[in-house]
Amino acid sequence: METGESHLELIFLPLAIFLLLLLSAFFSGSETALTGASRARLHQMEQSGNHRAGLVNRLRDKHTKLISAILLGNNLVNILASALATSIFISLFGDIGVAYATIVMTILVLVFAEVLPKTVALRRTIPVALFVAPVLRPAVFLLSPVVLGINYIVDVTLSIIGIKGYDNDGDTVTDAAQDELRGAIELHSEDAGIIMHERYMLDTILDMDEVDLEEIMVHRKNVEMVDAEKPVREIIDQVLGSPYTRLPLWKSNPENIIGIVHAKDLLRALIPLDGDYEKLEIESIALEPWFVPETTTLRSQLTAFLERKSHFALVVDEYGALMGLVTLEDILEEIVGDIADEHDLAVSDVRLMKDGSIITKGDVTIRDLNRQLNWALPDEEAATVAGLVIHEAQIIPEISQAFIFHGYKFEILKKEHNQITELRVTSLEL
Repeated sequence: METGESHLELIFLPLAIFLLLLLSAFFSGSETALTGASRARLHQMEQSGNHRAGLVNRLRDKHTKLISAILLGNNLVNILASALATSIFISLFGDIGVAYATIVMTILVLVFAEVLPKTVALRRTIPVALFVAPVLRPAVFLLSPVVLGINYIVDVTLSIIGIKGYDNDGDTVTDAAQDELRGAIELHSEDAGIIMHERYMLDTILDMDEVDLEEIMVHRKNVEMVDAEKPVREIIDQVLGSPYTRLPLWKSNPENIIGIVHAKDLLRALIPLDGDYEKLEIESIALEPWFVPETTTLRSQLTAFLERKSHFALVVDEYGALMGLVTLEDILEEIVGDIADEHDLAVSDVRLMKDGSIITKGDVTIRDLNRQLNWALPDEEAATVAGLVIHEAQIIPEISQAFIFHGYKFEILKKEHNQITELRVTSLEL
């Protein structure tokens, strides 16, 4: 009778071990698939109506419970399979069977319950995640009481060693998410051959909370403005002859901006006058100026433009002094690059020379230069190339002076008063 029972054990125990190894493979593959699946792709699949993708997302939202349940199930089946194997080998070989069972189960678990399923899950992450989610959902629910107890023990242990709670700082979460996006952009730009222009577009969108208006605004010395005290005929000629549709209107002092003249508003006001332009009151058609601080971020200003349905703002410093102006087009150009139309002046601010160097105007922004040439000049301390040279040199350079920093050589070519107007920049990196 005992012999018959022994034969039954030798039949059913290996079958049980085989089933336990299948469960172990299931748990191992599930862990890899559910943690490695693309959250963005699953989100898009859920939005398209894929029920299983939504199930995967909900499981991942309960990350701690999910991992704890998977690890609990995996360890239970592995330990049980090892115990059964030990029983079989001891009955066959005596005490030495413990060593045989250890060797055999280590190989079986490692190959068929760990490496193999995880390799499959890595190669078919989304399909595997969609397959295991419906099975894991009830498993997580059934194991939840034990998981809660385990998590409680873990939390108590962590609190004893000084690790308490979760880092729920919104800024930290946002920074981590942005770093993850930057890494993904960097990775896929290499793997998928994304062109550099598209990569900079994506990077700029992520940087919009870090870039202030002072870095992209048109400086006041380059702003075309209208003197309200000029003869009306001169004002009309200036506005209609300008490449810009909106011009700041000042009176008594260029710092005293009293309005914004729009070319379309000017034309509408001229039509009823039948050529008697002297009757035109330029101040009456001017729009109210909108002043914004220079420390406003690009994202905040873009949002403000959309809310106000306005495309034009004057930038002031902390004392209220005029620093320059910014338009909706300036912000869009920061993202997509230069936007030229038939009225823009065709002027090349950066010229590539045969020896590999470039000739650039001093007021070209570092961000534009990095974007155009795929350089990595720092833009934390200065917005323009000329500003970077002055910051690093700590002096106002003279013509023909040259400086080397950050792996680039900067040679001063032209200068007006204390302003560097043209430089030659050479990359020293091979």
